[in-house]
This record gives sequence, C-alpha cells and structure tokens, in this order.
Amino acid sequence: MSPVTAEIRLGTQGWNYDAWEGAFYPERTRASDYLTVYARAFDTVEVDSTFYATPAESTVKSWVERTPSGFQFALKMPQEVTHEHRLRPATNAESEFYERVRLLGEKLGPILVQLGPDFDPSELPALVDFTARVPTDLKVAIEFRHRGWITEGVIALLRDRNIGVALVDGRWLARKTMRALAQQPTSSFAYIRWMGPNRDLIDYSRVQADRTYEVDLWTETINEMSSKVKSIYGYVANTFSGHSPATVRELQSRLGQTPVDPELLGEQMSLF
Repeated sequence: MSPVTAEIRLGTQGWNYDAWEGAFYPERTRASDYLTVYARAFDTVEVDSTFYATPAESTVKSWVERTPSGFQFALKMPQEVTHEHRLRPATNAESEFYERVRLLGEKLGPILVQLGPDFDPSELPALVDFTARVPTDLKVAIEFRHRGWITEGVIALLRDRNIGVALVDGRWLARKTMRALAQQPTSSFAYIRWMGPNRDLIDYSRVQADRTYEVDLWTETINEMSSKVKSIYGYVANTFSGHSPATVRELQSRLGQTPVDPELLGEQMSLF
C-alpha cells in the first residue's frame, strides 16, 4: 500500500438536515447552529445552494464566522454558468462567483463545476474556452455526466490547466472508469463524491444501505491516490447509505483518522 502523504478532508454534501437531529446533531440543536456544530465533527463541507445562485456577501461572511480556523468549503458553480449558458461567458455570473467566494479566504476549498448529462463532447470548444478562464490560484474540479468526455485529449487538456476530474460513485460513470482516473490525476488535488446508485433513500436519519464493499474499494483508492496528489476532498450524499455522517465517520476510521465522539458535540452545545 502506498504511504499516505496527501491531506485528506472528508465531509458531507450539505449540513441543513433536520433529520440529523438526534442521529448527528444533539437534540434541540437550533437550525442556525447546524453549521457550527457540524464543523466540530468534520473539517469540510460541500455547499449545494451555490448551484442555484451566487451567495450573498453576508452569507459568505456568516459561513466564515460560524466555522473554526482550518475549515474549508467546497462550492458548486452556479447553474447559470454550467446549465443555462453551458460554460459560455454570456454574463458576468462566472467572474462574480469567483469574486464572491474569494471572501472565504483560507476557508475556500475546491469549486465543483457540475455539468449536465446533455452537455456532450460536441461542446468541446466551450469547455476549452472555459478552462482557459479558470483562475490559476483556485482549485477547480469538473464533474462530467456524459461518458463521452473521458478521452485522452480531454484528460490532457485538464492536466495542462491543473483542473481536476471529479470522481463520482454514482450511476452515470462506471466504477472502473473512476478507479482508472484516480490512478492518473489531472490536478494537484482529488475530488470525490459518493452519491449512491439511486435516489430512493429519503429518510436521512439512519443508515439503510450497506455500502461496506464500496467503502472498502474507495479506502484502497484513496490510499493509492494519496501519494499522487497534495490533497484529497471527499463528500458523501445522504443517498449513498441513508445517513451521510455515519459514512464519513466510517471512512475516517478506515483511513486512520479519529472521528469526533458524537457525545462531545452534545457537551459543546453548552458553549452557545
């Protein structure tokens, strides 16, 4: 097994889930305190809300104030850029988003560019132009949902621009393809998303699907990748097993990290 050298950050996709109260958040935790309590257990989170709109300046500043030093946010590029304008610079949305998220400072993690399944290789010129506009000081990963994008030419383009390919445990790309991409990263960091095979799980208060096999495979993959990149970011969706905090803790344990005792979260509520 390759020595673990990369910084590994694991978290969930989002934090605003009332169903986690009792199962993850202590009983009677206020919704306004969810993020603060979450950040006591995990050091990163993927923000889905930015897919729908660039966050207000006040919102970004509140995220900074409610999390400790060292915490990092992964943010989705707004759908106005990825889906409405299909990576073309039709408005200032792209530059405005970059400017706004820079307010996070050291708490800014990767930016996820999630493309739709209808964004196919015929859009290659738009992808090429977009990658040329990506600021070189930001971590950006692209999630392709059309299999036709995984070619030597596209991989070479992204490697040249130090842009990552998001590795997804979901139904749109084969696990074999994901493992192959993990062996040849296109950027100095890796971005992993655990989605699960379907969206049938709607009770997020408990684990309902046994994903031990998948966790075993990804633990091995992460250990292999850790000697190839400087940092690894991984985010679990509730649809992966039913209750994403439990899966994150399982991954932490497998990778030699020490999960925060759930009882500690309850004790620290007295600080509010």
